[in-house]
Amino acid sequence: MDPHRNGETVGDVASRLIRQDILAGVLEPGAKLRLEHLKDRYGVSVPTLREILSRLSAEDLVIAEGQRGFHVSPATPQELMELGELRALLECHAVSLSFAAGDLEWEAGVVAAHHKLMAVEGRLIGGDMQRTADWVRYDWEFHRALVSACKSQTLMNTLSSVFDRFLRYHLLARSFRGKAVSDDHRKLFEFALARDVAGATAMLKQHVDHGIAHVLATGRFS
Repeated sequence: MDPHRNGETVGDVASRLIRQDILAGVLEPGAKLRLEHLKDRYGVSVPTLREILSRLSAEDLVIAEGQRGFHVSPATPQELMELGELRALLECHAVSLSFAAGDLEWEAGVVAAHHKLMAVEGRLIGGDMQRTADWVRYDWEFHRALVSACKSQTLMNTLSSVFDRFLRYHLLARSFRGKAVSDDHRKLFEFALARDVAGATAMLKQHVDHGIAHVLATGRFS
């Protein structure tokens, strides 16, 4: 790892990678996080690892069990549904604020984010599943662009954390929902350009509900 990448320290890089590996299921739900193994894997000391894992426990991605150490938080249908409900609530509120305040620069950001997402989704639909990592990034960038004019950093940060935890379930399911997802995003894009809050919030709720149903249907939680 390059400790100077984007100004990051070694600990910053390790924290980012551990978080990514939990979200992607590389570190599986419920797995014991053995510090001696992780320090070699991520190139940081045991005290630094304890600090990182304690921070991740505040995001409910890790469970700290006192003297028993740390485990990756389990993945359950109940949590999936709770996260979906919370995501829809936060994102719909942020959309209403953002659509009201968004200017031409905001609109340009939405157009650019949707273009990139549409391109990678087209490749996934065509069978290029190696682009899944790109899709994860561009999916969040599009949804973030939609709400980026909400003028509340606290709301953005909270939504980002919930979005990541919700997306974790889709990554564990290892199954892309296909054209239906792309169609949802196209409709959201059209509602954004029209500043149609009612249409966008209804579409978002449906988008989240369909995502939950898809993950539940796969039956994969680890």
